[in-house]
Amino acid sequence: MSPVALSRPVAVADVAGLRVSFTRNGSQLQALRGVDLRIEPGEIVGLVGESGSGKTVLGLSMLGLLPHAAQVDGTVTVDGVELNGADDSARRRLRQRALGAVFQDPMTSLDPTMRIGRQVHEVAGSTAEVLRLLEAVGIPDGQRRLRDFPHELSGGLRQRVMLAIALSGRPKLVIADEPTTALDVTVQAQVLTLFRRMRDEFGCAILLVTHDLAVASTVADRICVLYGGLVSEVGPVRSVLDRPAHPYTAALMASRIGFQADRDWQLPIIAGEPTHPASNPTGCNFAPRCPAVAPLCWEQRPALAAVQQHGGLAACHYQAGEDVARMLSAVVAPWITTTSKIREGGATVRQLSVRFPGRRGLHRSESFDALSDVNLAVAPGEAIALVGESGSGKTTLLRVIAGLQAPTSGSVTLGGSRRRPQMVFQDAGSSFTPWLTIGQHLEERVAHLPATSRRERVLEVLKRLGLPGEIARARAHQLSGGQRQRAALARTVIEPPDLLLCDEPISALDASLAATVLNLLGRLRRELGFAMVFVTHDLAAARLVADRIVVMKGGRIVEEGASDAVIERPTDPYTHTLLASVPEVASCG
Repeated sequence: MSPVALSRPVAVADVAGLRVSFTRNGSQLQALRGVDLRIEPGEIVGLVGESGSGKTVLGLSMLGLLPHAAQVDGTVTVDGVELNGADDSARRRLRQRALGAVFQDPMTSLDPTMRIGRQVHEVAGSTAEVLRLLEAVGIPDGQRRLRDFPHELSGGLRQRVMLAIALSGRPKLVIADEPTTALDVTVQAQVLTLFRRMRDEFGCAILLVTHDLAVASTVADRICVLYGGLVSEVGPVRSVLDRPAHPYTAALMASRIGFQADRDWQLPIIAGEPTHPASNPTGCNFAPRCPAVAPLCWEQRPALAAVQQHGGLAACHYQAGEDVARMLSAVVAPWITTTSKIREGGATVRQLSVRFPGRRGLHRSESFDALSDVNLAVAPGEAIALVGESGSGKTTLLRVIAGLQAPTSGSVTLGGSRRRPQMVFQDAGSSFTPWLTIGQHLEERVAHLPATSRRERVLEVLKRLGLPGEIARARAHQLSGGQRQRAALARTVIEPPDLLLCDEPISALDASLAATVLNLLGRLRRELGFAMVFVTHDLAAARLVADRIVVMKGGRIVEEGASDAVIERPTDPYTHTLLASVPEVASCG
C-alpha cells in the first residue's frame, strides 16, 4: 500500500454502488442506479440536481431511514457501520451516536404538542445542555424560548431548533435535506452561516441537499451533481460550477436565475423531462435532453472519470460542458408582446389594515397587525413583485386582494370585468382535488361552454403550457412537480383572468424548473394581457418577472420602484439588507 493511501483519513461516510428501487403499481422504479460517494470528516458536500434525481433517497439511505419495501443493492457505510446489512437496533444506535438530520419543513419534525425545551431536553439530557445548544445555534433568550411551542416560533427559529437537536449527540455526519428552501433570504443566510459554524466548532461533516447552486457554492467544499439516479459530476464546488465538464451541470448553471440575466430575453431552460424512474436507458441518462448529444451517448453509458477542467470526476464521453452552455444561450429568444389588448384589470388598495386577534386559553398570544395602512396600485397589464421576509405581510396582502381574507379596515377595488382574481400557490399538488383528473379541474373553469368546446379548450390550454393532451386524464399525484405547476397555471388561464396572483410559485422548484415557470408566466402575461402580483423571497426572480418591486417589512411598504432601480439603487436600509443576503455562485477565479 502506498504512503498516500496510508495517510488518507477514514471516511465518515462511504457509499459504493448504491442502487435503490421501489415497486409501485407493478412497475419497478429506480431511484438510485449505482451511486458512489465518499464524505471525509469535517467536509461539507453539496448534493444538487433536479427534483426526482435521487437526492432525498440518497440522504435517507445514509440515515438508515429507507422504507422496508425498498430494494437495495450496494453498500452505505457510516462511521464504520454498513447500514444495508445492519438490523434496526444497530441503525438506531448509529443515529444516536453519529448522525444528525435537518429536514426542509421543521414543523413536520417537531411535536406540536410539546414545548421546545422538552423536545431538545429529550436528546440533550439536561437543561444546561439545552441552553448551550440553543445559544450555539443562535437562538436569542434561550431561557424564555424553553416554554414556547413550535407554532409560536418563526420558520427560521424552528429550523434553528432542529439544528440544536441534530447537534445534541455530537454527530459525525449531519444530513440536511433542503433546509433553506422555504426560508427568506435573510434567514437563509443566517442558517448557512450556522452550517459553517457547525462544521468549524463541532467538527461534523455535512451532506447539504439543495436545488440552489448558490447555496451549495456558499458553504460546500465539494459538490456532487445527481441526474436520473446517477452521479453526473463531482469535484471542488467552485471549480465545478466555474468550469463544469458535464453538460447537465452546465445546463443547470445556464438556467440559474441571477441578477445578471437580461430582462428583455427569456431564460435558458433544459428542454424535455428528467429521466423517468421506470425507464432503463442503455446510454447516457441525459442524452434525450443534451444539446451536444452524439451517437455514442445513445449506445453506451459513460463512467465517472477524471477530468482536466477541475480535477474532479464527470460521467460524459465528451466533457462538453462549455459547449452546452454556449448552445443553450444561443437558442434563447427575446420577449415579444403578442397581445393586441391589455385586459382592463389591476387593483387599487387604499389604507389597508389587517389585525389578527390573539388566541386565548392554553396557548395565549397577543393580537398583531399583519398589514398597517397599506396603499398600492396595480395598473392594467402591470406585473408587481412583493418581496420581504416571512411575516412581512406579503401573503396576507395577496389573500385580501383575492377576497380570501377580510380586511380590518381599508378597501380593495378591482378593475376590469367582474372576474375574480386567480391564484397560483406554492404547492400546486395540494391545490388539486386528488380524486379529480386534471381535465375535470380545467373543465370546471369553463363549465358554461358546451361539452365539446370544453374538451377543445382543455387541449388548447394544455398545449399552450407545453403539456401533452393525455395529461387531461391524469390525476395530480401522477404528475411530476413541473407538470403539476404547469397544470395549475393552465387552470388559472383557461379562462384568462384580469389579475393573476402568484404566491411563491417557484420557491420549492429547482433552477431549471423555476426558469421554465418564469418563462411561462412572462409569455402568458404578454399573450393574454393580464396584470400580475407575484409574491417571492427570490429578489432575482422578482427583477425578471415584474415591472415594479414592492418591498414589505412588518406589514408596511418600505420601498417601491422600477425593478432595476430597486435592485441596483435601493434607498431603504432594509432593502440593502435583503440584497446583501442573496447567495451568489462564487467564482474560483
